[in-house]
Amino acid sequence: SSGINAEYGGTNNSTQHIALYLSTMFPISLLKGAQDNQLLVELKNGDTYNGYLVNCDSYMNINLRRVICTSKDGEKFWKIASCYIRGNTIKYLCFADELINNIKEEEPPQPKSMGRGESANKEGGRGRGRGSN
Repeated sequence: SSGINAEYGGTNNSTQHIALYLSTMFPISLLKGAQDNQLLVELKNGDTYNGYLVNCDSYMNINLRRVICTSKDGEKFWKIASCYIRGNTIKYLCFADELINNIKEEEPPQPKSMGRGESANKEGGRGRGRGSN
């Protein structure tokens, strides 16, 4: 499985290739592509949640279903029907390698180009004239 980790870089060619590919993608489009697939989430406190991604939002808040939660020390386990994880608590995400090929790249929003005679200040006119009084 592939991991996206903000703290550590890849150590083998496969991981480096994936990291290079992912650097051209937005994390949200990556998560949306993983919808309905198994996802492992490690939180900053060390707990892990392994379940199926239901959805995510632009803050990387995610909903999981059929979840197995594991404590930081790995000694306690909980089975949860569904859970919500706030995006700013996530340290690490891990998902199947096959998902990367299925995820379409999301293009960054392009600024609107101004047509002929349009000005950025939205006041009309053609230049630096005196304006209306």
